[in-house]
Amino acid sequence: MELFTADKLSRLREETDLLRSIIICPNQEMAARLQSALEATGEVSVGRSLDRYPTAIDLVRTLRAHAPEAVFLSFEILEKAGETVRLLEAEAEGIQIVAVHCEMDPRLLRETMRAGVREFLVDPFERQAILEAIRTVKSLVKRKPPTFESTSQIFAFLPSKAGAGTSTIALNVAGALARRPNSRALLADFDLNSGMMRFMLKLQNEYSVLDAVEHALHIDEHLWPQLVTSLGSLDVLHAGRVNPSVRIEGTQIRALMEFLRRNYQVLCFDLSGNLERYSIEIMQDCKRILLVCTPEIPSLHLAREKLAYLRTFDLDSRASVVLNRTSKRAIFSKEQVEEILGVPVARTFPNDYFGVTRAMTAGTFLEPGSELGKLFGEFATDLMDRRPAAQSDGKRKFLEFFAVPSRLASGEK
Repeated sequence: MELFTADKLSRLREETDLLRSIIICPNQEMAARLQSALEATGEVSVGRSLDRYPTAIDLVRTLRAHAPEAVFLSFEILEKAGETVRLLEAEAEGIQIVAVHCEMDPRLLRETMRAGVREFLVDPFERQAILEAIRTVKSLVKRKPPTFESTSQIFAFLPSKAGAGTSTIALNVAGALARRPNSRALLADFDLNSGMMRFMLKLQNEYSVLDAVEHALHIDEHLWPQLVTSLGSLDVLHAGRVNPSVRIEGTQIRALMEFLRRNYQVLCFDLSGNLERYSIEIMQDCKRILLVCTPEIPSLHLAREKLAYLRTFDLDSRASVVLNRTSKRAIFSKEQVEEILGVPVARTFPNDYFGVTRAMTAGTFLEPGSELGKLFGEFATDLMDRRPAAQSDGKRKFLEFFAVPSRLASGEK
């Protein structure tokens, strides 16, 4: 993926200022003229042009893919157009509809107004008329942006240090979440330094997170299925080849997150632990941040450092710890780890080296019926059904070498 030049960044910002729209018009010649006239204004982006009145399912799919702010709707078949207006208003409150027709018929104009459509464009489409309609629509959108149904079930898996087993936990918890009834889930590997999902699942898809980010402003229902690999109800977007120097813009992450939230019930992100700017952007959308560590001094020390850094972004209240590879002989108990870190331990997982190795060799999840597999399933249920436990008071009674530098503890960057 190429680094972003100033010109490219400028174009990205300009694109986000365009009025997002779709066209619904069975008359393809008129639709082509309309699209050309809209795009010539430099004020509108046409994400999709439908050459028929869509079914409810097709319309929902299109709206979730493109999130249009305005729909240019042909009223050449009045009954179908009216039905489409009702579907649009039911699915996306606040969406603006502009009627389109080949002539200015007073009777038709009355019908469009009864349907709640106030703007009307006639073919051939005059530039001034289009600009006036766009100006009105943009004003209404600014006052009340359209709202689309989107998920809040978003989970980030963040390692305290490399080798803590974060990817294994993220993979198997995401798999368990996807197995829940009516739950379409996505697992996205944003560890661009050493993303493991492609290796762990033996994925052959040549596309990766970088392609999704590159096309974030233009992803639609046709492109997205090519980027992911579907494993039952779980879609996986792998990190591709190691590329730690890549630059990802906040504009791209926000556009991608909006698309994902509209199209999945559950989102899981496997992060690198390097706390890149794009990782912070992702975590700011998360319901829970799951900091994975082991009951060992280096891992706990780095976990504290990362929690302190999250605090500077007001993200610490969403964070809880997943304690991995626990054993009866562990140096620190769950309660001691909570006291050291000052946040709750959401779940502990025992070490199952052979089970994990078998699953990785087979390129699949751990067996759901295994001891560890059951624990992953229980944790998935817990994530969906419960709120995070109350944060502990964070008092430190031992292990002074876990002390946080004062500039971080105070929130100074």
